[in-house]
Amino acid sequence: MAKRDKSQSAEEKEKTTAPQEEAAQPAEAAAETFTVTREQMEQLENLAAAMDAEKDKYLRLAAEYDNYRKRTAREKESTYADAKTTTVREFLAVYDNLERGVSQYEVDSPHRQGVEMIFKQFKEILAKLGVTEMDALGKPFDPELHNAVMHIEDPALGENVITEVFQQGFMLGEKVLRVAIVKVAN
Repeated sequence: MAKRDKSQSAEEKEKTTAPQEEAAQPAEAAAETFTVTREQMEQLENLAAAMDAEKDKYLRLAAEYDNYRKRTAREKESTYADAKTTTVREFLAVYDNLERGVSQYEVDSPHRQGVEMIFKQFKEILAKLGVTEMDALGKPFDPELHNAVMHIEDPALGENVITEVFQQGFMLGEKVLRVAIVKVAN
């Protein structure tokens, strides 16, 4: 039994010393130094410089592509908005004609009711497209939004107040589609 204990303890010693020796070998390998000639060092430096240049080219190309992608997305949005603006602007003449058509008939006329229904439907379509009418009557005159074609003197009204709208103005979002043609007091 004592022989068995001795043989087991010898085996355990070998097992514990073997990993220590193996751990010491990588440390020695890491501490190993190499001698590099001047030519080899220049080659390494040239390769490192070439790699940096290629990396810089790659980063510039990636940034250029990202800018291209963003620019084309903006251009696509702008093209859509411009086409929408142009199209809606052309249909504003139809709005004016429907408005005139409603005023031509008597209040209880079935023709007037028919034109009013078409006019209402047309207004709903414009609203779905984001087109809104400018509320100009009684507001102060703004040359960015209004075109004054008449001027009256009326002490009862404030200065530069719109008294009558001859042609309705429209906005598409924050953009002016058509300025309102108005009469201004004082």
